[in-house]
Amino acid sequence: MKHSIQNRLLVTTTCVLVVFLTITGWILDRSFSDSVVTGAQEQMRLVIYSLMGSVDEQQGQLMFNDDLFEPRLSQPESGLYAQVATDLGDLLWQSASTLTSDVSFPQAVGEPGAFTFGRLEDAGKLFYLSYAVIWEGVDTEQVIFAVATDQTPYLAAIAEFRRSLGLGLGAATLLFVLAQLLALRWGLLPLRSMAEEVQELEQGERDSLSQGYPKELQGLAENLDRFVAHEERSRTRYRNALEDLAHSLKTPLAVVKNSLLDAQPDRSLLHEQLERMQNTVTHQLSRASAAGPVVVGKPVEIGAVVERLVRALQTAYVERGIELTQALSASSAARGDERDFLEMLGNVLENAFKYTHKRVHVEVCIETLNKAEYVVVRVADDGRGIPESLRKHVLSRGRRLDEMESGQGIGLAVVAELVRLYQGQLELGESEWSGALITLRIPV
Repeated sequence: MKHSIQNRLLVTTTCVLVVFLTITGWILDRSFSDSVVTGAQEQMRLVIYSLMGSVDEQQGQLMFNDDLFEPRLSQPESGLYAQVATDLGDLLWQSASTLTSDVSFPQAVGEPGAFTFGRLEDAGKLFYLSYAVIWEGVDTEQVIFAVATDQTPYLAAIAEFRRSLGLGLGAATLLFVLAQLLALRWGLLPLRSMAEEVQELEQGERDSLSQGYPKELQGLAENLDRFVAHEERSRTRYRNALEDLAHSLKTPLAVVKNSLLDAQPDRSLLHEQLERMQNTVTHQLSRASAAGPVVVGKPVEIGAVVERLVRALQTAYVERGIELTQALSASSAARGDERDFLEMLGNVLENAFKYTHKRVHVEVCIETLNKAEYVVVRVADDGRGIPESLRKHVLSRGRRLDEMESGQGIGLAVVAELVRLYQGQLELGESEWSGALITLRIPV
């Protein structure tokens, strides 16, 4: 079962919070309970000290002063009880509060000079503290002072603390969960906004994602925009290719149709028109199959692609003895489809080798323009060049094949289309030898 990120985070952090607060509450409860019991021991220790201070020795006997500092010892059923006995169990003295109660002090004796603490359950819940001393000069040297006190007020204090602690921790948990829910909703708002915008993209209600996403989502947003733009360019390219194909085939088809109406059709004319249609289909398929800039792809070393193409062209035009000079950067990678780079660079380099007289110069380097890095490819030759009046013409899209000069119009139109897909730049100029200078700038 799938759950939203918000619910996952909320459940996880709530469980962690509950465990943490439970452990915290248990520690606080134990600390408070121990402090309450310790406080009860301190009170009973003071009573024992007061009893020891009220004892007088007369002729080997212990005499107790009835004027005690703790009035509850004189009140029946007051909840505070005391007695003094020997180590043999002989009672020497007991408080008035003990007379009307059924409190039974244990006869167990601790080490002399040490306090013994315990709980009495026979006559209700009582705390018990005894202290054994060796009293010299009396018949029985070891005397045990014992005090018992009702646990009820202490247990009530502990219960009240637990109730307050539970309410406090519960309220803190609710407040924290509410604050956490609000924080998660605010923190995950960019994700929800992106999901809504992606849905709007799917429904065709918007063309791209909005800007201003957090840096964790900015890369994803940019890649989604690139993907949408890539798909849009692909659809546009396919549509334009089909339109151009239909437009280019219209005339040859009309010629073939009219020729077939003749009793003796001109076979050379039919062959010419069929070859023209085949070239047209091949060219338009090449343009339509251009991949364009991909969203995810490995970098392609442009210098290596140029080197491969130049080596092949040198073999193809070896009889012309072309003088080639190169300046290829060792690091000139751009992200994209290698087939597109082969198509672009192959057309440009083939034109240079085809129309040069003697010299061809190829340069590949990295340049920065408007804070963006580009791989720059410059191809210069000493041929007849491209007249300035025809430069826009050969780069224009939508021209029919028979309206373009052979060897320049078709190839450069394909290059121009691919450069536009990659949001690069294509410039036609004049080389230092008065030939053609073609400059390609491909974004890294």
